[in-house]
Amino acid sequence: MNHHTSRRQFLGRTAASLAAATAAPSLAFAAASQPPQPNVVLILADDLGYGDIGCYGAPDIRTPAVDSLAAQGVRFTQFYANAPECTPTRTALLTGRYQQRVGGLECAIGINNVGRYDDAIRLAEKHELGLPAEETCIAHLLKDVGYTTALCGKWHLGYEEKFLPPRHGFDYSFGLLGGNIDYWFHVEPAGTYGLYENGKPVKRDGYLTDLITDAAVAFIRQAKNRPFFLYVPYNAPHTPSQTHDVRPDSPVTEENLNRGTREEYVKMVERMDEGIAAILKALDETGVADRTLVIFTSDNGAEKRGRNLPFSGAKSSLYEGGIRVPCVVRWPGVLPAGKTTDHIGITMDLASSIARAAGAKLPPGRTCDGVDVLDEVARNRPPKVRPLFWRYRRGTRTLCAVREGSLKYIRNTDEKITQEYLFDLATDPQEKNNLLTARPADVQRLKRLLADWEKEVQHTR
Repeated sequence: MNHHTSRRQFLGRTAASLAAATAAPSLAFAAASQPPQPNVVLILADDLGYGDIGCYGAPDIRTPAVDSLAAQGVRFTQFYANAPECTPTRTALLTGRYQQRVGGLECAIGINNVGRYDDAIRLAEKHELGLPAEETCIAHLLKDVGYTTALCGKWHLGYEEKFLPPRHGFDYSFGLLGGNIDYWFHVEPAGTYGLYENGKPVKRDGYLTDLITDAAVAFIRQAKNRPFFLYVPYNAPHTPSQTHDVRPDSPVTEENLNRGTREEYVKMVERMDEGIAAILKALDETGVADRTLVIFTSDNGAEKRGRNLPFSGAKSSLYEGGIRVPCVVRWPGVLPAGKTTDHIGITMDLASSIARAAGAKLPPGRTCDGVDVLDEVARNRPPKVRPLFWRYRRGTRTLCAVREGSLKYIRNTDEKITQEYLFDLATDPQEKNNLLTARPADVQRLKRLLADWEKEVQHTR
């Protein structure tokens, strides 16, 4: 039964749910003969621009919490999202694999569970649009080695019950299933799909960013005596453009969903940073901060309210501004403090890094596409030489890219119109100088790499 609650009642009910989720002893952990496992807090912003964090040069946004993580850990300057939209990046984040291997998740799932390109439409019609439970989720891997697991925030990997967080190894989950949810009324513009707790619909009062923070803090306080994995995918600063200090009279509609100002965006990012500060404070007060790996990144670049500088492009494009994202990692005693690195990484690398840190193993026959980028940085090793690939589909558009070394090839196709580009990011990070005709051999080599990759990641659903 759904019922409205105050913030105090919400915290009490959340604590009760968490107590049930974390009560059972961990036989796997008790039996393990390995060094103590770190707690893991993985924080994901939604549509946050590369230049919208203080330590990445934001001139008008104050983010002292994320900045403190950078001062105490490592700040990446060449970190990429797996896609220029949320659903595909989240797929890669939790599986450690290219999202193309799953099928139907190369574009954000639309409002009210809508597929937005042919493959996604086909799966939606079969009630198969989402992340299947048989995919190896990082929460399952950590749960198998004794971790208590929780998700507090945005899911966006399927609306059907069979795709929800409890099916993917999360002992506790609270938040929203899709995108574009109203921050105050907690419904999508179509009037459907609100908040969920442990896979069941619930109603809560309050600003959504704060509710996500409260649930995350409550989990930390409840789970402090066991190794835990806490995934906090905020939906801020994604539209609708709503701030914590102005409660609207009615829910957002599709007509005004994408309206908003830079000033509102700034407030939304700063409120999220205040929430991150509360999470870091909870780690300190429970005495687990020194054995907790904290990761902060974004699922893609910003839209028009955000700032992707110094790069060109934005969300839904494969220019650097659409896929180059902030990434800050603090891991006391393992990663150096105050380090800035140009080590190239991508979202799916985080799953590999977290699994290794926790001592988790993939099932037989399963492989990751990501690499353990944190181990490379911790040991001051050169990055693994590898090309990185992107493919994003929406409607009739298919955007592809490959980066190898400093060279990046982009192909944008919309029906019968194709545009191609080659950029050297070492000398042209803003992607202004198209080298397509000047370096034909490099173009052909990168096109072959892209074609081979597309064949290799072909899904079977």
